[in-house]
Amino acid sequence: MRHLKKGRKLGTNASHTNAMLRSLAIALFENERIKTTETRAKEVRSLVDKVITWGKRGDVHSRRLAISALGNKEIVYKVFDDIAPRFESREGGYTRILKLGPRKGDAAPMVILELVE
Repeated sequence: MRHLKKGRKLGTNASHTNAMLRSLAIALFENERIKTTETRAKEVRSLVDKVITWGKRGDVHSRRLAISALGNKEIVYKVFDDIAPRFESREGGYTRILKLGPRKGDAAPMVILELVE
């Protein structure tokens, strides 16, 4: 039973899912736009929103939470110094999902996930 289990499995075990979401979030913060499947984009959106909210808060505890969630100090510096100040007047919804259509090989629905503004 999956009682109290949040999130999608994404066809992998829990550690692989967490690693995949972490790397997708890092790629989004590096490039500010990534192309991925729709379910992965919907799942990584919550992690990205949490990290940006921590970046807006800006205290030491928030930095440590972000480093723990992403595992990359350089990306956390970029989020806290460059990305989070852009969203100071915004209360949430920091990402946008643009649908592209099915992938050629397996017809998985593809999207572009990007940061707003």
